[in-house]
Amino acid sequence: MRYRYLPQTDQDKREMFEALGINSIEELFTDIPKEVRFPRELNISEALNEVDHVRYFSALSNKNANFTTHVNFLGAGAYQHYIPSTVNHMLLRGEFFTAYTPYQPEISQGELQAIFEFQTMVCEMTGMEVANSSMYDGATSTAEAAMMAAGHTNKARVVVSGAVHPEYRDVLTTYAAGQSVEVVTVGYTQAGVTDLAALEASVTDGTGAVIVQYPNFFGSIEDLAAIKKIAADKGALFIVASNPVALGVLEAPGKLGADIVTGDMQPFGIPVSFGGPHCGYFATTSKLMRKMPGRIVGQTKDEEGKRGFVLTLQAREQHIRREKATSNICSNQALLALAASVTMTALGKQGVQEMAMMNLQKAHYAKQALANTAGLEVVFNSPTFNEFVVKLPKPVKDVNTALLNAGIIGGYDLGLDYPELANHMLIAVTELRTKAEIDTLAQELEAIVRA
Repeated sequence: MRYRYLPQTDQDKREMFEALGINSIEELFTDIPKEVRFPRELNISEALNEVDHVRYFSALSNKNANFTTHVNFLGAGAYQHYIPSTVNHMLLRGEFFTAYTPYQPEISQGELQAIFEFQTMVCEMTGMEVANSSMYDGATSTAEAAMMAAGHTNKARVVVSGAVHPEYRDVLTTYAAGQSVEVVTVGYTQAGVTDLAALEASVTDGTGAVIVQYPNFFGSIEDLAAIKKIAADKGALFIVASNPVALGVLEAPGKLGADIVTGDMQPFGIPVSFGGPHCGYFATTSKLMRKMPGRIVGQTKDEEGKRGFVLTLQAREQHIRREKATSNICSNQALLALAASVTMTALGKQGVQEMAMMNLQKAHYAKQALANTAGLEVVFNSPTFNEFVVKLPKPVKDVNTALLNAGIIGGYDLGLDYPELANHMLIAVTELRTKAEIDTLAQELEAIVRA
């Protein structure tokens, strides 16, 4: 049972070693210097046989079953939104669900067209001229944008707002370390937005990119036009990571001067699950199109004049000499990009706007309700979208435990990433939350903080 899917016997291994002229698996890695190898075993448990494996995950599933009835106010990058029933009907079709990279356009027109439509909708939302066929998630998309900007400007320095999602900044730091790019983080103000004075002082002639989030991690709306001016004055590209649902009511970043717009399509048709998988989007200007990572689907005509779709501008390391590649991104998230496309199509332009407005209005109602709740304080006075920050008189962990017992999944503990925001909770309110649920949250929080 242990080797059901990799059924090599000891005899199989000996025969493979003999064919390769080696005596052990370790000899396969002799060309890799020992100083760069991981020197010990991974800190994970031994593999289970199939019976124990099924038993283990069944137990986990039974624990999670109780949470299906809980009211969810947790966001912080993964949001519970309405998913039209048509999404799964499309995703589970064999031609999409089992499809691989569409290298052969003559047999991949359906998938290629779906990706093309995804790119088109991303451009319409962001106000940009061109988009690629998706990225792994919002974090990798933003980090790729930073590396692209550094390479295009030939300036190995990136300035990022501290109000950008902490995980985005962590991934950015990882990317930057490998490419010798300096990352400078600037703080935020008491209004919960990027400190423009600190940003202006940090952006120098050697800065290749300025990165902000819109809305930012606290749910606050940044002044993109002012930040664009700071970046442009020093010749830096302006990168905006944006929640696509928010773009249903907010001005498109492209119309406010963004050079690159990135983000995560999870809010459109992708379940929260356990934080993944997601689908990142990446949009930019025509001038920067050939520097864009990943791949693009283009529209063309065949020799008979019929419309068709093909992969184009694939400047990845698999297709050209590695030293000239724009990125090491190997794949896109075509199935999840399809989920986002089907969702946006099912909702339509007006539906997306209505969905965004419901997020805005319900979050505003929740903010007012909690501001009027004894023992709570809504901090940051800037306009917000569907998230906002509440200060508690008790540790967020303790409050969330009590909320869980009351059938509510509470907000995110900001103290985990911002020590100065200990006892601060980031609360998300989407279109799925009702007035009664919001009122219950306020009542339960009041009872918990008084206890």
